[in-house]
Amino acid sequence: MKKIKYILEKILKYKKINKKLRKYLELKKIKKKFLEINIKLENKKKWNNFNYIKKYNKKKKKLFKKIYLLKYIKNKIKENKNLLKLSLELSDISLLKDIKNSLKKIKKKINYLKFKNMFIKKIDKKNCYLEIQSGSGGIDSQDWSKILLKMYLNWTHKKKFKTQIINIIYDELNGIKSATIKIKGKYAFGWLRTESGIHRLVRKSPFNSENKRHTSFSSVYIYPIIKKKNINEIKKSDLKIDVYKSSGAGGQHVNKTESAVRIKHIPTGIIVQCQNNRSQHKNKKQAIQQIKSKILNIEIKQKKKEKKEIDKKKYEIKWGNQIRSYILDDSRIKDLRTGLETKNIHNFLNGKIDKFIKKSLKLGF
Repeated sequence: MKKIKYILEKILKYKKINKKLRKYLELKKIKKKFLEINIKLENKKKWNNFNYIKKYNKKKKKLFKKIYLLKYIKNKIKENKNLLKLSLELSDISLLKDIKNSLKKIKKKINYLKFKNMFIKKIDKKNCYLEIQSGSGGIDSQDWSKILLKMYLNWTHKKKFKTQIINIIYDELNGIKSATIKIKGKYAFGWLRTESGIHRLVRKSPFNSENKRHTSFSSVYIYPIIKKKNINEIKKSDLKIDVYKSSGAGGQHVNKTESAVRIKHIPTGIIVQCQNNRSQHKNKKQAIQQIKSKILNIEIKQKKKEKKEIDKKKYEIKWGNQIRSYILDDSRIKDLRTGLETKNIHNFLNGKIDKFIKKSLKLGF
């Protein structure tokens, strides 16, 4: 029977996945850590230390959930295998429905563990900034940056994340030279961190009278919003602050005062711009927060002894550094790191990019 064959294949598939998960999540190490935490929590001298107890109970809870889920999956696979055997022996197909329902639950638990495993870094939970910068390609590149901004805003809407446009610099044709948006939501940085890089567009240019094929580049740069209580104050002498009039699409002034702020942190070369508030003071405060987040992000990378500083992720926006190609006249989008492709460019550019993000996260990019 097809049903029996299908169920058997599912059971064997989940058995293999479970085996890989137990190995990948290092179940033995998890159990060892769990026992170590129990010993720490049994220390009577620490029972009055509320923060200590809270900290280790939180760790214990996370580890217990992983241990429980892996045990649940293993037991349920075994149980369903025996039920299938019993169904065949008794020629009772009514049991198949129960097995199918149970397999759906197993799949849910497996997907949950896979999802959690994508976000293993502490900073993955953080909110983040997303910066888009147009590169070589002139007007087409600026139009391409606008398309990318719309794509990511649609994606954040689908994820029910909150967004705030910090800064946008438009060109004369309503394209975007650069933009910065603030994204708030659980695992916002974790979801988006692999989107940093150069995005290459190939299409017949709508700005060319002969409708010739044109290649454009825009860079996307994601960094987490990190707040640190004991952060050293930034010296005023290290900052170069410029103020200018906020402008909207087509160069129309949002207000007549010089409320927009551009700040350069001289020691690191970090430059940020903010014009979303009417108040110069608020824009300055927001820009300084961005600078602090970038500086702290660099420090985190250095502490982990990574070879490249985080701002070196801002590759030169041209050939050779792209992570994804969007070939519109061929109706094809290809991720150059994972090899994943799609022909549905309409859905992709309207924010349905989860499949590509998940693939890059699972492969560790």
